[in-house]
Amino acid sequence: MAKNIDKVRILLVGDSGVGKTCLTHLIAHNESLTQPGWTVGCSIEVKLHEFKEGTPQQNTFFIELFDIGGSLNHKNSRGVFYNPTHGIILVHDLTNRKSHENLKEWLYEILNKDGKDTAKGNNTASLASDAALFDPEQFFGSTQIPILVVGTKLDLVDEKRHPKMLPKSGGIAEQCGAEEIWLNCRNTRSLAAGTTDSVKLARFFDKVIEKKLSSRESGMFGVTDRRKLISSSSYTPLESSAPIYIPTSKIIDAN
Repeated sequence: MAKNIDKVRILLVGDSGVGKTCLTHLIAHNESLTQPGWTVGCSIEVKLHEFKEGTPQQNTFFIELFDIGGSLNHKNSRGVFYNPTHGIILVHDLTNRKSHENLKEWLYEILNKDGKDTAKGNNTASLASDAALFDPEQFFGSTQIPILVVGTKLDLVDEKRHPKMLPKSGGIAEQCGAEEIWLNCRNTRSLAAGTTDSVKLARFFDKVIEKKLSSRESGMFGVTDRRKLISSSSYTPLESSAPIYIPTSKIIDAN
């Protein structure tokens, strides 16, 4: 009899071009993506993860990595991918400080609006203004959704020549009480087993799974989340509030 494997959905969000697709591919396949392209809508990768590996509680989970397209052209429709959300990876480009500053808006869009306001086509300027007043620390305390912050393109950063490129202390990771990883997605050893960053990533996955299990036990999950068990021989994505579009091709190199 096939083993039933549970699953969790993790969103990877951030500005267009920060390297979300490269990061998603590296996490899922432990290899670099040589010719990434812009993600249209949402692209999904799946990774098997051993929850609490090496302990009596060890169990296998599917980690669904939802690579959300960062183009402003799709801001009014991408909210359909935000439910359910069990964990969030906020991605920014270490050579682009603005992409780090914009993570606050991404977090606001996912957590505070749950995609509802943007899906209705509300004024973008109004949403940006609301996000500017958004306090991640306060909101994180109420949602308790696990968050990981990842800075990409570390290979392009020269701390001695361009120290202002790197995020300062007190940034979004600190405000959310989240761990932070800086890496080069082109280097397959960036997340090699046993490295500090791979341990942080595994710890984040465990936290996401633990949160889902805890919420389920307390009866906090809805109908969508209760449809959770699947056969390991036939993987199917978690159901969403709307059909999921996965592009069959990529356009334009977006390193």
